[in-house]
Amino acid sequence: MSEEKRTEIEFVKQVCESQGIIHKVCRMYCDDQTHREDLFQEIVLQLWKSYSSFRGDSKFSSWMYRVALNVAIQDFRKEKKRKYLLLESFEFKEPITLPQNNHKDERISALYKAISKLDKIEKAIMMLHLDEMPNDEIAEIVGITQNYVRVKMTRIRTKLAETMKTD
Repeated sequence: MSEEKRTEIEFVKQVCESQGIIHKVCRMYCDDQTHREDLFQEIVLQLWKSYSSFRGDSKFSSWMYRVALNVAIQDFRKEKKRKYLLLESFEFKEPITLPQNNHKDERISALYKAISKLDKIEKAIMMLHLDEMPNDEIAEIVGITQNYVRVKMTRIRTKLAETMKTD
């Protein structure tokens, strides 16, 4: 088997194992299903194009998050320019399966509504935090220092608490 074929098989295997990351990013940055599907394809394409630059210094999933977020943010900027939309018009999407506890449902809905009001970088940090990603990996993915991740998380929590209190 050729080296190129082995590389392709390994890439497909790793993307299949971690494709949930791409789906989360697409749900966070896209309003409709068709746009999510297009963004998913664009992310996979960019992952493939840059796969040769993946050195393995970090986990594949961390690298995948970084590429996916960069592509989604670029796509978001293009869409914003095309449609002249404001950032506030994009909402953080609710999970497909919601918990059965009505009080918990209301709190989760309020949290998603508050998250939708964050800027694109804050949304990315919050998504990674909710995925229980450690601060060092969040820092690597987003391209900031670990200390700045902690500072941003403190500010994000404060912002979310204030938003949820007023809504």
